[in-house]
Amino acid sequence: QVQLVESGGGLVQAGGSLRLSCAVSGRTFGSNAMGWFRQAPGKEREFVATINWSGGYTYYADSVKGRFTISRDNAKNTVYLQMNSLKPEDAAVYYCAAAGVVGTNLDKYDYWGQGTQVTVSS
Repeated sequence: QVQLVESGGGLVQAGGSLRLSCAVSGRTFGSNAMGWFRQAPGKEREFVATINWSGGYTYYADSVKGRFTISRDNAKNTVYLQMNSLKPEDAAVYYCAAAGVVGTNLDKYDYWGQGTQVTVSS
């Protein structure tokens, strides 16, 4: 059974930073692409960032490019999302997910975490 557990969410003021973590267990983490998605109330879940198995390739949504950084530590079976210069519109539940290859389409991700709430006050 594959499990993904997010942590690190919380309340932050606009302009502040948070680092989300996603711990993966139950399979060979190092062979999977990983992604972060988010879902705000009343909106569809949207792509945020993705990283390939080695960490050598990353891709971001335009809305977070230059502010967010995705990274991974395969020795710790963990993927991270460093979020800087947070804006009120970044507030959402953030989910990590695992896939066979990198991509922006959530339908291609096989395993999902339960999500962690990020709230940004203006």
